[in-house]
Amino acid sequence: MTNDAFFNQLSDQFLKQLPFVAYRKPNNIEVKAILQDTDDLFFTQDFTESGFVFSSFIAEEDAILFPLNKCETISCQDTIEDLKNESFSKTIESTGKEKHIKLVQKAITSIEDGSFKKVVLSRVEIQQFDKSEAIHLFKKLLSNYKSAMVYCWYHPKVGLWLGATPETLLKIEGKRLQTMSLAGTQPFNDNAEVIWQSKEIEEQQLVTNFIVGSLQSSVSSLTVGKPETVKAGNILHLRSKISGVLNPENGLRVIIQKLHPTPAVCGLPKDVTFRFILDNEAYNREFYTGFFGELNLKQSKTRNTNRRNVENNAYASVKNVSHLFVNLRCLQIKDNQALIYVGGGITKDSDPELEWEETVAKSKTVKNLL
Repeated sequence: MTNDAFFNQLSDQFLKQLPFVAYRKPNNIEVKAILQDTDDLFFTQDFTESGFVFSSFIAEEDAILFPLNKCETISCQDTIEDLKNESFSKTIESTGKEKHIKLVQKAITSIEDGSFKKVVLSRVEIQQFDKSEAIHLFKKLLSNYKSAMVYCWYHPKVGLWLGATPETLLKIEGKRLQTMSLAGTQPFNDNAEVIWQSKEIEEQQLVTNFIVGSLQSSVSSLTVGKPETVKAGNILHLRSKISGVLNPENGLRVIIQKLHPTPAVCGLPKDVTFRFILDNEAYNREFYTGFFGELNLKQSKTRNTNRRNVENNAYASVKNVSHLFVNLRCLQIKDNQALIYVGGGITKDSDPELEWEETVAKSKTVKNLL
């Protein structure tokens, strides 16, 4: 499908107020869209269906599903022109600084008291935005964030969300599992040597330890890569790649329950920090720090590149592939306002003022495009 035809069909779907998701995976050139033909609301509870899943921060809530058998799938090549210099909304100053600093200080006190080791605290900024510009904003995200999972998700009974997330929750191909430990943040400076402080190194190691500990009973041949610096928009993170093989008795639902929410979006221990977040953030995260992505899509794997063999079913296998991402660097469009969600990990070494500045830097990933 041509680029113009793709976005015209996407715009028509939006005008008809029918559910859809459009997305492009990191470092990929294909933009896909899954278009639901009714405004019915579907859910998954066991993650055995095939389609696109969208789940909130609260793991107990049912995840929304766009079932593949009730949807049309379209795609095009990412040939979006450079939209970096366009602007259709003025930038505003960050608000809520004093409130966020007090919240961070409360968390640090709780860590010093031994209540928990790390907690991720977030806030929301509000900016005027015309929802009719949503598809254009999606194009701008595609143009600016090639290494992120860029998406635009809409359901008339739920809402409109867009984002460019750097973090994979998990990818499962057959029985092969891949995930990552992503934490630690500093602004990107093209001319400066990247030096990570002990706070960021410890924060990322806590996430790595949690993921490995959570997966050990369900995954064999676990491999953990060394921490590496990765760029996401105008900021840097520390990331370790983690992989393994699912044990036969474990399905996708079991792995999701073990991982979500990870310490990268919640904290350690998970139960205590989850309650601290609900009691103290004073707003509903909804789908921010939840997860989303392709669920049990069929993918053919051939044993060699000989065309004759590829066309022969005896030489090809079909695997279920699920690729889920953590919903970070995102915003919700509601009542012609953009609700921009940002957060950061708090440890005993956190500085409240610096934590505030980190959320401001993260907000620019999306905010600079408004």
